[in-house]
Amino acid sequence: MNPTMKAALFASAVAFASGPLLAAGTHPVTGEALADEQVFTYRVLDEHTSVDPQLVEDVSGSEIVRDLFEGLYNQDAQGNLVPGVALSHTTNDDKTVYTFTLRDNAKWSDGKAVTAGDFVYAWRRLADPNTASAYQWYMEVMGIKNAGPVMAGEMDPSELGVKAIDDTTLEVTLENSLPYFALTTTHTSTFPSPSWAVEAHGADWIKPENIVVNGAYTLTEHVPNERLVRERNPMYWDNADTILEKVVALVINDDSVALTRYMAGELDRTEIPSGQYPQLKESHPDETVVFPRLCSYYYMFNLRDDGPEALKDKRVRQALSYAIDRDIIVDNVLQGGQTAAYTFTPGATANFTVPAVDYSTMSQADRDAKAMELMAEAGADNLDVTLVYNTSEGHKKIAIAVSQMWKQKLGVNVTLENQEWKTFLDTRGQGTYEVARGGWCGDYNEASTFLDLVQSGSGYNDSKYASEQVDALLAAAKTSDNPQPNYTRVEEIIADDMPIIPIYHYAGNYMIKPDLKEWPIQNVEQNWYSKDLYKVAK
Repeated sequence: MNPTMKAALFASAVAFASGPLLAAGTHPVTGEALADEQVFTYRVLDEHTSVDPQLVEDVSGSEIVRDLFEGLYNQDAQGNLVPGVALSHTTNDDKTVYTFTLRDNAKWSDGKAVTAGDFVYAWRRLADPNTASAYQWYMEVMGIKNAGPVMAGEMDPSELGVKAIDDTTLEVTLENSLPYFALTTTHTSTFPSPSWAVEAHGADWIKPENIVVNGAYTLTEHVPNERLVRERNPMYWDNADTILEKVVALVINDDSVALTRYMAGELDRTEIPSGQYPQLKESHPDETVVFPRLCSYYYMFNLRDDGPEALKDKRVRQALSYAIDRDIIVDNVLQGGQTAAYTFTPGATANFTVPAVDYSTMSQADRDAKAMELMAEAGADNLDVTLVYNTSEGHKKIAIAVSQMWKQKLGVNVTLENQEWKTFLDTRGQGTYEVARGGWCGDYNEASTFLDLVQSGSGYNDSKYASEQVDALLAAAKTSDNPQPNYTRVEEIIADDMPIIPIYHYAGNYMIKPDLKEWPIQNVEQNWYSKDLYKVAK
């Protein structure tokens, strides 16, 4: 860590620890009059996968986990690192050993101190194949020493390159230099877990009556597929500066129903339904919010050995990609600030330049003509394809639009199949699909968080695409001072092999009540923390 970064983190830590106590009825910094009721209620599309830091695998679940648990570092409103449990870190000269200094006032909700050993336990648990975490592969993304052999069951988890020097000193050893390693520690899978609670209750340790947390909030109610409530954790080290008392997540599967309930005052935040941004911006200009996000929307092909034979021909995959008019989808179907995607990695990614892959430079008319030519070459007349997506009006609209493009331009017969979230994840993970919707939001702000998904060993490479050249380029990029040429080449290769079809790069599209303050719209990762939000008096 450079001295400036270290000093900045330390200064932030001091400011957080010594900040003024909340003045009665006013914000301690801005002086704004605060609402008497500090409750934030928002909508989620689906039931989350888990609130176990080592098992959660979806965006909405990770949002909850960031409230219940705290990792080494958090992010500020711009996405910069700020102290969490860690106050600072140092590295050796070649950046293969990272040493984190932890705060001594962090506590679990049962009063126990949060220690370096709690991180060691959590990281070993994540890498342990017996945990069966969908995010196990993240240990290799982070480059932790011995992660691969531990994950494969060839080494005991105790051999993982992480150890507690003492209660407030955590040492991490990497396989190779990784300059951006600290950025990876904001991911929920790296958050600490209380060994005593996990061992006492097993899978039930995350139930409200059993859970032990170290974040700003604790879990007080969970009705699956309906609601989840978290309330302030009085044992949190910065509880004195937390303003929101309660956060409520409501599961509402229908975008239009969610908007109706927002308009009725039941929600403080919800997503803008596809195609409705222009009219809502006109009617509610102070409540519509649109901003770029570090996310990509795509379709994936099943390239497993037992997958559809026709889709193993890359000419067919290219044709299906070329025939999608992305401008129609973003401008006519979505209408919410999204951008057409021809690469997997979005332009919002830090220190990444989007390459001009070949088909991105063609007109749509030329892409359509090339698509028809490729299908003819492949002899793929009257192709039948099943496209699966998780239940959502927005996903449905896109799927209908794409199926019409494929039918009209290429004569492809498309069967659409929507599935509820957990079934959909199982379908993709088990490879019982032909073409499936995909969406990926960066786990950290660096291009590898996207491109690692096309690495052959990735836990989220649900296409099972494998390219030795891609694997080699990505491995070399991790230790390069300038990985852009590698990333450019990987994007070029996957634009040719087309294991996935990039469709658009996300924009955040929210309706947010004007009395809810400090939503971090400048943070493209959208790692938000309820402790940083507050509501002003109307």
